[in-house]
Formats: sequence, C-alpha cells, structure tokens
Amino acid sequence: MKEFEFTLNYKLPDADIDPEQYIGQLIEAGCDDAIIGLGHPGCISLQFDREAENAVDAVLSAMRDVRNAIPDAVFIEATPDIVGVSDIAPFVRCSRQNVRKLVTKSTFPLPLHSGKRPLWHLFFVLEWCVSEKIREVEPTMLDLASINMQINLNRKTERIDPEMQSLLATEVH
Repeated sequence: MKEFEFTLNYKLPDADIDPEQYIGQLIEAGCDDAIIGLGHPGCISLQFDREAENAVDAVLSAMRDVRNAIPDAVFIEATPDIVGVSDIAPFVRCSRQNVRKLVTKSTFPLPLHSGKRPLWHLFFVLEWCVSEKIREVEPTMLDLASINMQINLNRKTERIDPEMQSLLATEVH
C-alpha cells in the first residue's frame, strides 16, 4: 500500500446549516483519514492522507466516502492540480526562482492560463520534469496529479455542448 496526500473540496447542500454537523457523518463514512476544513461558508474541504494501491483508488474511494456521508454535496475540485510558480517549487524540490527559470525554457508545458500569474496543470509540469530529466518525481505524485487533473477536467467539461465540443475539437488543436 502507498500513501497519497490530496484535498477534495465540496459545496455543501445548504449553506445555512452548520457544517460541523457533517463531521460525524464523514468519519462514519470512512473519512477518518482526513483533516476537515470548514473555512469557507457553505463549503467543506477534506485533506486526505489515504493508503491505497494506487492514486485512482485513493482519490475515488475518498470521493465515494464523501458522497456516502453527504449525498447532496457538490464536488468542486481535487488538488493538487492547478498550480502557479510558487506552488510548483515544493513538488519539484527547488526554489521559486529556479522554477521561474524552468518556465522560460521553450519546451516547458503551455500554461492553462497565461497572464500576470500563469497557471499549469501540475501533471504536465511533473511529466515534463521527468521527460527532460530536470528533476526526479515520485511516481505516486505523478499518478496523483494525473487523476486529479482528469477528475477536474471531467467536471469542467460536463457542461460543454456536444456539438460545440465537436466543432472546437477541429479548430482549437
């Protein structure tokens, strides 16, 4: 068994209900390996430290446990996934300044968002570090970044009109 550290964020079904009422339900449902955060009104964040055979099993089992505890909670995001320069540094075990240098390389992955503070999917950054032999990356972290990205992309693409998706597939690439 391997250990996976990740966070799942949810919007609660009723923002007026005290979110602390869900803590017992979450623990009973199997989320006793999570630190539960109630910092944002109407939301709940669970920082898991879960043992599993692989990242997919770890994250999906945690999502099932949350769904069993709070069936009407709406999934927001799995992390780590979308990262900026400062977020990348600890994952590749180097300074922010070093990451800023890496970002200027022509082969560095394209950002998900470019602007004053560009953002990337962590998976593409870690995959690039491995392929370019920049830094060693723990395979479990690469797997975790991959599943989180897939989950988040799936959530975001649920709303895409199939006809528009087909049209965009030929134009955007």
